[in-house]
Amino acid sequence: MPHCAAATFLQHPDCDPAQFCLFLGRLLPRLTRISSLGVLGLKSLNHNSAPSGYGIAALALLASWVVLCAPWLFGDVSIPYDAKAHFQAQVQFLANALHSGQSPFWNPHVFAGSPQIADPQSLILSPAVLVALIDPTPSFQLVDGFTFGLLALGGLSILMLFRDRGWHPAGAIVAALGFAFGASAAWRIQHIGQVQSFAFFAIALWMLARTLDRQSIRWGIGTGAITGLMIAEPDQVAFLAALVLVGFVLSHWFDGDGRRLRFTASVRPLLAVGVTCIAIAALPLLMTILFVLSSSRPSIEFSEATRGSLHPASLLTLVFADLYGAFDTAVRYWGPFSPSWNPNEITLSQNMSQLYIGALPIALIIGLGFSRRLLLAREIRFYTAATVLVILYALGSNTPFYRLLYEVLPGVSLFRRPADATFMMGGLLAILGGYLVHRWVTDTALSEHGRASIRFKLSMLIALSGVAIGVAASQGMVDVAIRPIVISLSWLAASVATLLLVTRLPYRAEWAMVIALAGVLTADLALNNGPNESTALPRKNFTMLDPDAPNETIRIIKSLSKQPPGSTRRDRVELAGLGFDWPNAAMVHGFDHTLGYNPLRLADFTRAVGAEDSIIGPNQRKFTPLFPSYHCRLANLLGLRYIVSPIPVDKIDHRMKPTDLRFMARTADGYVYENTDALPRVLFVHNWQIADFGRIMRDGKWPLADPRYTVLLDQRPTVPLSASLEAPEEWKPPIVRIVRYENTVIDIEVDAAESGFVVLNDVWHPWWFATIDGSPAKVHKANVLFRAVIVGPGRHQVRFEFAPVAGALQELRSKLAGYRSDGAPVKSPPDEPSDEMAELHAF
Repeated sequence: MPHCAAATFLQHPDCDPAQFCLFLGRLLPRLTRISSLGVLGLKSLNHNSAPSGYGIAALALLASWVVLCAPWLFGDVSIPYDAKAHFQAQVQFLANALHSGQSPFWNPHVFAGSPQIADPQSLILSPAVLVALIDPTPSFQLVDGFTFGLLALGGLSILMLFRDRGWHPAGAIVAALGFAFGASAAWRIQHIGQVQSFAFFAIALWMLARTLDRQSIRWGIGTGAITGLMIAEPDQVAFLAALVLVGFVLSHWFDGDGRRLRFTASVRPLLAVGVTCIAIAALPLLMTILFVLSSSRPSIEFSEATRGSLHPASLLTLVFADLYGAFDTAVRYWGPFSPSWNPNEITLSQNMSQLYIGALPIALIIGLGFSRRLLLAREIRFYTAATVLVILYALGSNTPFYRLLYEVLPGVSLFRRPADATFMMGGLLAILGGYLVHRWVTDTALSEHGRASIRFKLSMLIALSGVAIGVAASQGMVDVAIRPIVISLSWLAASVATLLLVTRLPYRAEWAMVIALAGVLTADLALNNGPNESTALPRKNFTMLDPDAPNETIRIIKSLSKQPPGSTRRDRVELAGLGFDWPNAAMVHGFDHTLGYNPLRLADFTRAVGAEDSIIGPNQRKFTPLFPSYHCRLANLLGLRYIVSPIPVDKIDHRMKPTDLRFMARTADGYVYENTDALPRVLFVHNWQIADFGRIMRDGKWPLADPRYTVLLDQRPTVPLSASLEAPEEWKPPIVRIVRYENTVIDIEVDAAESGFVVLNDVWHPWWFATIDGSPAKVHKANVLFRAVIVGPGRHQVRFEFAPVAGALQELRSKLAGYRSDGAPVKSPPDEPSDEMAELHAF
């Protein structure tokens, strides 16, 4: 959608003026306050030494922000893909939990349960929790506004960084706009978690610089708080940002004179940074690490990680916007990782290789940074070195640098896709470009190196154009590539002309420079990095994620799965490939899905059920030995009662017989089937049997014991004394019912004449604890994946409660002591079934 002006969207027929006014009333006061705080801060600090004009720069940033965000905030488009399929669902789950008085720390709605507090993409430890608190049903506009608000904070922090350095506000506004709306900040806006880390990096960088400059413990505490929030929900951008911040400290210590004095003076402020950061991030990081170790991807193999390496040819998009047709809907994308480039290497989507940050900063990096070696000046060379290293990291397997880091630097192997470094690449390049604007407008660009030759600059542009044409020729796309090359060269000329014009006027007002450069760069970014098929799609595409307007399929699922109070049933649903935005819809609407969308899943569940990162199409349903069909014991234990597929289910499950599932309905999205053999969520059984869960999962062969009467355990239970009493003369069937089912608390009432097991068919996890009538009880791992507790005869209240802090600390102690998460010694399962495994036990 190429239009970008706010006025265009106000005139759009789908734009509701009332909603627009309401949204603006909520958003603009907050942004105005942020901007005013920034302006006040800019005025109050180092007033005598820093240049004026920063108040105008802050207002220019706000005005540019409104223009560049207008299509999403005031139009009928929304940030698609992960922003909706994953993060919108996360925010809505948060809102559902908070407004119903529940804890959001455990997510029962996907993958049969997942430790949400340990998920680095849950947004629990982020400002997004404020969005969830404000509105019980956060709209797409509100979540989009939050995302763009993060970028506004990042841009404002870059202004503050430039201001504290004493650099010109014209350079600051160029750096801020390039940082907030260039490269991956624009093209990968859908990755909200990484956008958040990127914005936190800008804030932390500015505050860290101020901490070191002022030797301030107070600013150190603030820096530690922001850094702690940045790494508390870690992703690759946060990881790289933390490394850059460490490098900044080392540069401060060792670059220049007075090294001993710098080191000594900074110890106390940096100690404040470290203590505060650890206090905030230590426990969340511990929980995340434990989750990762028990997940389907405790580490990423080098070959798998580097499949997401940035191709060197993608660097051309720094100069030539939309060289490969990622923006122009009339052109089929033909760049790296496209079918036309290499059909066997489609490992990055087209938006992940777009690096354009604007013509002006790139023109100055080429014209001043290279030709006059200004990027090696002492005050900027740290950023230059960091940029080079980040580019090498992003290139992944295309250089030996990433392999070296992968082998020697802890943490690198936890992340896939080195191309995630393009966030940091774009931000650092924007800072370099803004610095060079400062040098030009302050007449310090003609330093000891003298006036550079025009011939060198022209030769650089000719060479780059030749490389771009050569790449296009290798793909037979020269006729398509000429247009974006010419357009990009025109933007370079227009941007440089604007810079020359405003710096050669007789009266060189700072405000005029700021406004002129902000205007040309905003227009450039709006037209070249504006809304496109990767970053903006119609809101009507996402009705399945709207809690106020669910579609027909959602309505049928919720109606069918609703149970009366006290029921033992809590049916699960499987959405078998309805589309990219469907897998996490259960988090929005509150039903339980066997699958979901998340790169982190508990390893046992993934292996048993065949759960992949997501299930976009029906061809992605992978069956396993333990889950070979929808008509199997594990499906029944899961309580998988309803399956929705876009095609007849027998086209997905080739073992399916016509009588295995009952056809229920046909909607616009797919076919709805019922598995009438699905078991209740909670059972009471008398018998138990020892089983080798690893063997069962590997071979898919269950013992003959009926799960309605016998529970399988991998450890011999400790039977309480009350369980050994003789059976009463008059036997009555046990009664069990779910009294309360919430995210982190499940209350079950049982009344049985004999001892037995309460089996809860929710995934087992070491952070779940149980009590019986208020007394602690052991939670056994049951039937390969689930939970069970022993109860004696009579009426009892059983409570399962998720306690992540106590559970994580207990699990850590167990691992350090050489025990499994469930407290059993670490040992290999027996090769052959023992006599005990064949024996059926009864109370």
